[in-house]
Amino acid sequence: MKNKKGQALVEFVIILPIFIFMLLSIIDIGKIIYFRNQLVSELNEVVDLYKNQKSYDEIAEAMNLQEEGVTLEIKNQDNEVITFFLKRDVEIITPGLNVIFDSPYTVSVERVLSYE
Repeated sequence: MKNKKGQALVEFVIILPIFIFMLLSIIDIGKIIYFRNQLVSELNEVVDLYKNQKSYDEIAEAMNLQEEGVTLEIKNQDNEVITFFLKRDVEIITPGLNVIFDSPYTVSVERVLSYE
């Protein structure tokens, strides 16, 4: 009965690193999801600009992608389909999580359009 405070302290010290790891992991995974959703939104705008006969340089300048650290790639395959890629690196701050996700983790989205 007299060691209750000591027992609570030991339990807290055991649980604290696990709690901090979980909290930082949630933040990192939330950043990845946020940036993926942002890239999907930007990719929709890129496709709209391309459909309006804008060139690669005009699209990159209009979207201001270089300042955000986003890479745009457009591939024309056999004059049947065109593929748009947007990529962005996200720094993983959680120690140990960078073993599961490479740090920096590359978030990428792609869209394929067919010629009509």
